[in-house]
Amino acid sequence: MSKQTLITSSDPKGLKFTSLCRDAYDKAKLDDGRAQRLNENGGEFQAGLRELIARFSVSNQFASEEVASSYAYPDEYRGPKPIGEQVDILAKVFSLSLGFTSDFIEKVLPTLTLPEGADGWFAIPSLDAVAQRFFPEVTDPAERYCRAVNLVMEKLGASRKFVNYRKGELTTDRLRQHARTLHALDVIAETQQGDILIVPAQFGKLHRGQSVRRAREVMGANEFGLGAFAVGCMALTHPERFVRWEQLHVDCAGDEFAPGAGGGFVDAPLFGFDVGKLGFRTYWFSGARGGCGSVSAFLPQ
Repeated sequence: MSKQTLITSSDPKGLKFTSLCRDAYDKAKLDDGRAQRLNENGGEFQAGLRELIARFSVSNQFASEEVASSYAYPDEYRGPKPIGEQVDILAKVFSLSLGFTSDFIEKVLPTLTLPEGADGWFAIPSLDAVAQRFFPEVTDPAERYCRAVNLVMEKLGASRKFVNYRKGELTTDRLRQHARTLHALDVIAETQQGDILIVPAQFGKLHRGQSVRRAREVMGANEFGLGAFAVGCMALTHPERFVRWEQLHVDCAGDEFAPGAGGGFVDAPLFGFDVGKLGFRTYWFSGARGGCGSVSAFLPQ
């Protein structure tokens, strides 16, 4: 998932594709006028070409696990809050330091480009920083993650009406991070030393109507699913994202859950709003629902 894996038109595979484009152009038998009109419509043509590239470069695996969806974000949610406001909320909730994070926001963030597909920039606490603050005696990474998820559930419960339908079950034999997500967060942590990480992300709309495993299959090379810890923190900083039943609810594609302890990891966590409260539960990862979409983040560019 490192940036070095992204293919450009100068790479062998890219050169092969551009040769296909040249061949198609030559076979189109354009006269001078049609060639000129094509050039004049270059912007629209490029947009259509990008759509074709996206369509034909995506795996067909689990393609049947996708349904049409018109569900959207609630009107109260108007995108991510200013990053400084998000950081202040998390620093207060988790008693975290702003030092390195403030430097990153001031000096590095302005130089980065928001990846296509992202809603904007989101703040997510460093798992290491949270672990050192609340349970420094725990050294096992899997146990630290489960502890952190349970901590976020407690913080959500203290901030609003909230029900954790998997209370007591968020343990290492049932909950784990997806390998792709774990690697991506390690890559980000290598370049950000602060207690709070800044990542480009989207809150579910990009993958609405797709099962969790279909969403994982079609995510771009620099994209990865976010888990219950990260999504729970996004819910803490953006309570207006979850306000009613008739909205797009969110799958946590960055995690895997086993309904039976020691059994198969065939579920994924999800956050949804129901009967006047935010709820956390899990659902089969192959189930496609129009009312849900996987939350994902991107490696900064």
